[in-house]
Amino acid sequence: MRIEFVSSARGDFHWSRPVLTIGRGDDNDLVVSEPQVAPRHVTIQRDRRGMVLSVEAGVGRVYVNARPVRERALLRAGDSLSLGDCRMLVRDDADLDARDTALPTESRCTVALRPVAGPLSGRVVALGDRLELGSTHGALPLELPGNDPALMVLAWDDGELVLDASRVPARHAVRVNGIKTVRASLQPGDQVGIAAHRFIVDGPGWVAEPVVTVPEPEPDDTQEPAEPPRGDVWWLILTAALLALGIAAVLFVHF
Repeated sequence: MRIEFVSSARGDFHWSRPVLTIGRGDDNDLVVSEPQVAPRHVTIQRDRRGMVLSVEAGVGRVYVNARPVRERALLRAGDSLSLGDCRMLVRDDADLDARDTALPTESRCTVALRPVAGPLSGRVVALGDRLELGSTHGALPLELPGNDPALMVLAWDDGELVLDASRVPARHAVRVNGIKTVRASLQPGDQVGIAAHRFIVDGPGWVAEPVVTVPEPEPDDTQEPAEPPRGDVWWLILTAALLALGIAAVLFVHF
């Protein structure tokens, strides 16, 4: 097995022994020097059930596939493990070798889509050059209420990872980081949601270009003052005043 560090240049950690300890202390098998990590944070042990994660008492946040773990959890290849702000992926060497040989050399990419909620949870889907999710032939199945036909595409466009949800029915809104969208440029750590599905974009070693925010233009104080009412407006006002005076005079004479 190996552990990959998400959004970090740190190399993969390989281990084959029955017990693995992770923490900030130097006596751990895997040392994670992060402020939120305790001297001994978690232990992973192999037994007949597989890999069992045990959380030490009183330590900080521990999440498996974005779900909090307080004491124990079963781990599988493809699971995401977070200790504080440190995010890792549990991988199987054989799966990684098979995935790498299946992709052409020029299109290999470390970016993957990791389901954290919904029927696809527990898997890590390699992106490659293009990834299709939906009901179209050849796409990764994406179950939606009512079995509505849909196709959500992630593909590279001029160095950017672009999400295209134009062929997803409007009633199944696609959200990126909680915001409804039809087309968006994705970055590592972005969360994509549709119906009961939730995905996280994982890209170990991928540093996306920073998003440039263009400030709103400041109000121009040099604008000329508004023009006074035109002459025809003054004639309307004067006519209304004369009519009012005439009506008042008639009422005064009558009474």
